[in-house]
Amino acid sequence: MTIRKKLLLGTSALMIAGGLTAFNRDDRFFEIARSLDIYATMFKELNMYYVDEVNPNRMVKTSIDAMLKNLDPYTNFFAEDEIEDYMTMTTGRYNGIGALVGQRQNKSIVMMIYEGTPAEKSGLRIGDEILKVDGVTVKDRKDADPGKLLRGQTNTAVKLTVKRYGQKDPLELTVMRDVVKMTNVPYYGMINDEVGYIDLKDFTATAAREVRQAVVELKGKGMKKLILDVRENPGGLLNMAIDISNLFIPKDSEVVTTKGKVQEWNKTYTALAPPLDLEIPIAVLVNSRSASAAEIVAGVIQDYDRGVLIGQRSYGKGLVQTTRELSFNTKLKITTAKYYIPSGRCIQAIDYSHRNPDGSVGKIPDSLRTAFKTKSGRVVYDGGGVLPDLVTEEPNPTPIALSLTNKGLIFDYAVKYRNEHPTIKPAREFRLTDAEYNEFANWLKDKEYDYTTQVEKDLGTLEASAKKEKYFDQIQDQLKALKTRVGHSKDADLATFKPELKALLENEIAGHYYLQKGMKEVSFNNDPEMKAALDLFKDMNKYRGILKK
Repeated sequence: MTIRKKLLLGTSALMIAGGLTAFNRDDRFFEIARSLDIYATMFKELNMYYVDEVNPNRMVKTSIDAMLKNLDPYTNFFAEDEIEDYMTMTTGRYNGIGALVGQRQNKSIVMMIYEGTPAEKSGLRIGDEILKVDGVTVKDRKDADPGKLLRGQTNTAVKLTVKRYGQKDPLELTVMRDVVKMTNVPYYGMINDEVGYIDLKDFTATAAREVRQAVVELKGKGMKKLILDVRENPGGLLNMAIDISNLFIPKDSEVVTTKGKVQEWNKTYTALAPPLDLEIPIAVLVNSRSASAAEIVAGVIQDYDRGVLIGQRSYGKGLVQTTRELSFNTKLKITTAKYYIPSGRCIQAIDYSHRNPDGSVGKIPDSLRTAFKTKSGRVVYDGGGVLPDLVTEEPNPTPIALSLTNKGLIFDYAVKYRNEHPTIKPAREFRLTDAEYNEFANWLKDKEYDYTTQVEKDLGTLEASAKKEKYFDQIQDQLKALKTRVGHSKDADLATFKPELKALLENEIAGHYYLQKGMKEVSFNNDPEMKAALDLFKDMNKYRGILKK
């Protein structure tokens, strides 16, 4: 074939491909226009002829949410009245008093107060029931979120009527609203003479600055080794994950690459600033609820062999969201790309693009995962979150602990304890005595709570199967004996699982006195990942050995 013929055939193929692309694009635009026209005319007919009045805003929001539900959980629409929540999510700031209010038994209860906020300064306590906001009874405002009623412009006053445990008459409190900053690092401090600890809980716009400040202060106090805790961290802003990673890896090192449908948006992000520290040994704590930006930081530390990961496999969210402005001050947060950490792996664990016939989604199978290598040659895999170098057992609460927590009895007892004890020891030293634990057990005697253990559930399943298959008559005596033997006793469980329940109580009580910092400090002695990190730092040969090929 001559060169001329080859060129002609090539040009023809390009013209055909271009024509098909144009045809497909025009056909797609027609389908979009057709569908929108059907939707608009249907909505018009509903609005005009439906037997009852319809709320247009609510109906459209419902339809949009249903449409986006078919994609992934991270593509979300924000209506105009939800923009404040969106801004709080991305900036960590809002105008209010700094109290978390929850609903319990149709009551609005203060569940947490944030340090340094107007709520703390006013004397409001965890456990207070909010009866009125600016004279309006909260129960009469069934359509309103009590937490949102507390929000408002800076330097405006809100009058609260609250009921406090142990006091007959309600209290009247006036709280001046202010800008409330939800910190990304609720706690940092020295664990011992050489180990520092940073609890990183979010990735809003100031996360990198807060982590940098914490590292600098801890080094000033003699920190020689660092524990970075990203457990329970759902992620946040991508640029904060890049900047935090930059603190511990060399300048110009690759941090993350994003790849999506819009080629122009694909980009490789590198460390732009000089690092803060390239030598300090690092242990990163992760669990199954460490996601997104938290996984980028953990993955970068692992891929560069910069530190050891400890805990459980992370969540596996390797998706990037971009916010798009829509009309009438609404927004769309849309998944636009997947991200890839320095080894080349994408840690996305769930395949949202291929749904099962029932609409459910599944995880990427092990057979489709690919092996990659860290800087020193250690093998790591994609498609399943970040697997720690030292895996610890995931906490498995006992049925009695779950029941007492879900029924709010641990919380209620902490409210009672706080009322009866004006002060306690510092959180790191605070421990309940055996006598105090026995008081808690006695307090529970007239409280309503029950639970079914897994063994009891399994016996129930066995009995049902035996009856169905006509074996019950033959084994009913043995089943009865087993039920008697394994049937739970509340008193026995309170004694058997005393260490676990005591730790839960100490954590909750410390929070009522010392807020989030207290809850963190009192938990150190019962934290398996913390213990594993401290033990590893005592054996630096083992630490260095883990990071080698």
